[in-house]
Amino acid sequence: MPRSRNNKFVLGITGCIGSGKSTVAGMFKSAATLLIDADRLGHEILSRRSVRAKVLKLFGAKILKSDNSIDRRKLGRIVFGKKSALSGLNLIMYPELARLIRRRIASTSKRIIILDAALIIEAGLTGLVDKLVVVTAGKSQKLARTRKKLGLSEREAILRMKSQISQKQKERFADFIIDNSANLSKTKKQVSQIRRQLWKS
Repeated sequence: MPRSRNNKFVLGITGCIGSGKSTVAGMFKSAATLLIDADRLGHEILSRRSVRAKVLKLFGAKILKSDNSIDRRKLGRIVFGKKSALSGLNLIMYPELARLIRRRIASTSKRIIILDAALIIEAGLTGLVDKLVVVTAGKSQKLARTRKKLGLSEREAILRMKSQISQKQKERFADFIIDNSANLSKTKKQVSQIRRQLWKS
């Protein structure tokens, strides 16, 4: 298994929204690994008082729920429809996310870390991973999966897809590409091949 300088190996799993990257990341998880879910960390960061204050200053009280927590759906409608708004949010979120991921990697006793993050490339996190897996799927599949998972309209889903760099662009950064457009058994076979190649398990 290739080893990073801190004696831990970080495998990044990324892909466009709707590609099924989290499903694939789960297939890599085992008792010997730590799975870091960047989306879950994003929820955690957004609830922090300091981050919440910055986001409210930028977008105003219109993004709040009745209990004064941030409504991610309302926030999404704003940022995925306007590039400058998304850039503003990313400037707040990306540095916090990178710090938290580094902290999780440094604090774990596990030697293998699986980083499940849609925006590894966009957020400049490629330096944190030793190898990068890009999960791919057909455009119509990604659209349908995104709508189903997030309960979005077609327009909302398309805007979210357009906010990320394209699948072809992501593939240029890949050490491995997993085609998740067929049945899960075929995806699992691809995962097993990569696991055997990386850490013989």
